[in-house]
Amino acid sequence: MARVDFERDGLNPTHTHPRATEIISVKEGTLVSGFITTDNVFVNKLITKGEVFVFPRGLIHFQFNVGRGNATIILAFNSQNPGVLLISISMFASKSQNLKEVVARAFQTSVEEVWAIRARLALPTTGIPSGRQWDDRNMHS
Repeated sequence: MARVDFERDGLNPTHTHPRATEIISVKEGTLVSGFITTDNVFVNKLITKGEVFVFPRGLIHFQFNVGRGNATIILAFNSQNPGVLLISISMFASKSQNLKEVVARAFQTSVEEVWAIRARLALPTTGIPSGRQWDDRNMHS
């Protein structure tokens, strides 16, 4: 179990837990939570205080604070070792030129744009990132 606090406009970016299902309960605030199914269907819901949302094991998901103030969630996994894979970090943060070429082709862009995206990411030095570095104030632009 864990507690996650979101500032206004705070984002827990797209990630997945390969070894666990996750459930969140909103303690305060209003968030949009969602995931992408294996059939590429986007499932999302506006959740508020007292509501819960479940992310099935292995699916890409996120939480985004859309309320006027801070938000807090309590989360739990059905595994002691859920694992975590941060999508943006995994796709764009590798220093390998060869992977950049693969990512550029997959996203139908240039290697230069992949490097530019990498430069804008707040890369963690250790562990799971948290706090202001993950606020995405330009999400809607």
